[in-house]
Amino acid sequence: MPHGTLEVVLVSAKGLEDADFLNSMDPYVQFTCRTQDQKSNVASGQGTTPEWNETFIFNVSEGTTELKAKIFDKDVGTEDDPVGEATIPLEPVFLEGEIPPSAYNVVKDGEFKGEIWIALSFKPSENRSRGFEEESYGGWKNSEASY
Repeated sequence: MPHGTLEVVLVSAKGLEDADFLNSMDPYVQFTCRTQDQKSNVASGQGTTPEWNETFIFNVSEGTTELKAKIFDKDVGTEDDPVGEATIPLEPVFLEGEIPPSAYNVVKDGEFKGEIWIALSFKPSENRSRGFEEESYGGWKNSEASY
């Protein structure tokens, strides 16, 4: 399984379902990669076609297979409205190293609610099973004992 750093660039969204009836929607994205959560800035007043151009960094470890992007409409005084979510498989970026900005379907209750544009890149960390220097196994080389 890959270990390393996943860079996520949240570019924009298009065709989102408007969750605000009176005002223009104020969308933001909550990313979840296994146990790590990060939140984008709120795209105030940008409605159903927000642009963020924000970068997020996640540490990837054993068992990481997908990134979830949940879109919410920021509300004042009430709970934020869920707009939908996209599930982004990470295997392609683990294999390719980089995925240019691509559209992922935003879904809510099994229905298409627009698309989110995200670019991905992955930098593997040094493989921990290799690269040990001889001295790291113990002090046997430095032993001065004579028998």
